[in-house]
Amino acid sequence: MPKTPLKPNVTDWDRVKREAASNAPVEDSLGPHDPNNPEAVSAYWKAATITRGRGRPRVSVKRPTLNRRVDAEVLEDFKATGAGWQTRINAVLREAVAHGVTKVH
Repeated sequence: MPKTPLKPNVTDWDRVKREAASNAPVEDSLGPHDPNNPEAVSAYWKAATITRGRGRPRVSVKRPTLNRRVDAEVLEDFKATGAGWQTRINAVLREAVAHGVTKVH
């Protein structure tokens, strides 16, 4: 059975092309405006607000990127556990630090 994408592409590109070719006024919450009128376009963008879309939320403390070589078997075993394997590696390392395993004898 094929995997179903998490967010299918539902854009009706034929409709987009038809609407773009019609050169009709754009409906907006502020009312229609003519895309060929520079003043109307400028007013539209001045009133526009930018909102952050979906995605990973910002964190107060960014974790640094680490480039580290590990045994292929170790990496394969973690990857075999599925999504979130990097988070699980971090949890194992955090646990090692908490138990003092990182100290050199």
